[in-house]
Amino acid sequence: MEFPKKLTVIQSNIKNGEYTLPELVDSYLNEIEKTSDLNIYLEVWKDEALEKAEQIQKKINANTAGPLAGMVVGLKDNICFVGHKVSAASKILEGFESVYSSTVVERLLEADALFIGRLNCDEFAMGSSNEKSAYGPVKNPHDPTCVPGGSSGGSAAAVAANTCLVSLGSDTGGSIRQPASFCGVFGLKPTYGTISRHGLIAYASSMDQIGPFANSVEDMSAVLSVVAGQDEFDSTLSSNKLDLAAASKKHKIAYLQECFDAEGLDLEVKTAHLNKIEELKAAGHTVEPVSFPYLDQLVPCYNVLSNAEASSNLSRFDGMRYGYRSENAVDLDTTYTKSRSEGFGTEVKRRIMLGTFVLSAGYYDAYYSKAQKVRRLIQDKTFEILSEYDFILTPTTPHTAFKIGSHGNDPIAMYLEDIFTVQANLAGVPGVSIPLFTHSNGMPFGLQLIAHKFEEGKLLQFAEELAD
Repeated sequence: MEFPKKLTVIQSNIKNGEYTLPELVDSYLNEIEKTSDLNIYLEVWKDEALEKAEQIQKKINANTAGPLAGMVVGLKDNICFVGHKVSAASKILEGFESVYSSTVVERLLEADALFIGRLNCDEFAMGSSNEKSAYGPVKNPHDPTCVPGGSSGGSAAAVAANTCLVSLGSDTGGSIRQPASFCGVFGLKPTYGTISRHGLIAYASSMDQIGPFANSVEDMSAVLSVVAGQDEFDSTLSSNKLDLAAASKKHKIAYLQECFDAEGLDLEVKTAHLNKIEELKAAGHTVEPVSFPYLDQLVPCYNVLSNAEASSNLSRFDGMRYGYRSENAVDLDTTYTKSRSEGFGTEVKRRIMLGTFVLSAGYYDAYYSKAQKVRRLIQDKTFEILSEYDFILTPTTPHTAFKIGSHGNDPIAMYLEDIFTVQANLAGVPGVSIPLFTHSNGMPFGLQLIAHKFEEGKLLQFAEELAD
């Protein structure tokens, strides 16, 4: 039996007795086994998922189930779940078991969602290809010779491969939207301060945001409505109430001219977006080119700031209290140096060193302080555009998924993968990747919409309109 890919249909079918939740979970488990060569899951919670499914099925039968009963969720390996391993796909946390659950996990469980497994990702969420995991690369379900994107590549691939209904990822510079584009699914980065970061292993705290992957806007909205909201464990959360209701209307949309003029933009990707712009105009929307003069500054600014924050956040992984400790350590100094040198992967060490450098005496003003000023310019310009337009439209990615290993020796090329997505993180605004297109090479790619802060309702409503 082929199971549906939307929660409301699943709930209706279970209620009508067409199948049970344990049978649905079993089908996902079979798909996980069939696609094991894609290296999507680091751990599958088979027995626990089936047991939980039985419990929720009883609630469904008794009409006492929560709003997400029937939703099977995959969890990125940097989000904590009490009693379960969490490693951020790094050797330095190999075997570590979380002693508490993240707020998002707790809220989903309260709504009767169930978790099926732990998903592979780039180590400490640092990467755009999911090749930087200590446990090997994830492969794209559409073409196993290609990357799924990153850092939340396992989360995107899990939904694309139909091994769960939705998954959770984290987005610091595009780590939800870019893999969503590469894998042909929906991916949402909410407004910064919408979803609690409590229980998310930190990379860059001023930009990290948890968000969902799904096959439908409806399911992303369902997740968002449950997990959003204030939390005593995260003081950066906004007191703004998230309004997911939005009426359909004709919109005013800006597309960034510099994005469409970018040298690295694939011609088919460009043409598909320009054609979509013409369709939107024909449908009565106002779509106009707008200049965004800071496109070339986005990635350098992001990398200075994110690496600086990472160098601070990752200092806690020192071999002393938990996680990996080198067997070659003989004293305090070698415990620190050898544990961190052996426990962290190459890309993580590169970013820690860069972050430490830009924060060091003599270089702070030249790099970190300047990057903060550039961030304000980027934010102000973004807000200026969004004060006049409902949305900013860009390609999510400059091209489709690239071959595994093709960017291996070029970290700059890898960093530039985020060129269209980091704007939303630096400005703190929501962005969504919508799976609209298929390239002549057979691979999917998405369109990105960005809205003003806390306008997820309007953003998701229009995303659904575009996807229909």
